[in-house]
Amino acid sequence: MQDAVTEHIEASPESVWWLVADVTQTHRYSEETFEARWMDGASGPAVGTRFKGHVKRNGKGPTYWSVCRITACEPGREFGFEVVVGDRSINNWHYRFEPAGQGTDVTESFRLTPSAATRIYWALAGWARGKTNRRNMRATLKKIKAIAESEG
Repeated sequence: MQDAVTEHIEASPESVWWLVADVTQTHRYSEETFEARWMDGASGPAVGTRFKGHVKRNGKGPTYWSVCRITACEPGREFGFEVVVGDRSINNWHYRFEPAGQGTDVTESFRLTPSAATRIYWALAGWARGKTNRRNMRATLKKIKAIAESEG
């Protein structure tokens, strides 16, 4: 119920981190989230800060808003958030930024929060969703790479 993908980007860890951590820019690179907004008066990333992501599942639908809470926020090193329903975490997304040569190795990962419901879901549809997540993580990182390298 987890996976990770890594991409090398010819940009500094700090510049790539800021691109990812400013969730209002997610629409520029995400395969499913086409809009995101800070919540509760927040204007930037910090551990515990919430935001809403407007998602078009599988790029086709259904379309819905997800509430997320930042779980890791260390500029130039890591950024993570959990998707929550009520106060319960159902999925965790994480980015790690490692200096490599003149650039950065960026790893995007997801991990479903273990529960009876997620185990059943993963057993029934996990193969398809896992395949979609891997494909989307690769595409997302390629778009982040293109943006980060062009903005320099």
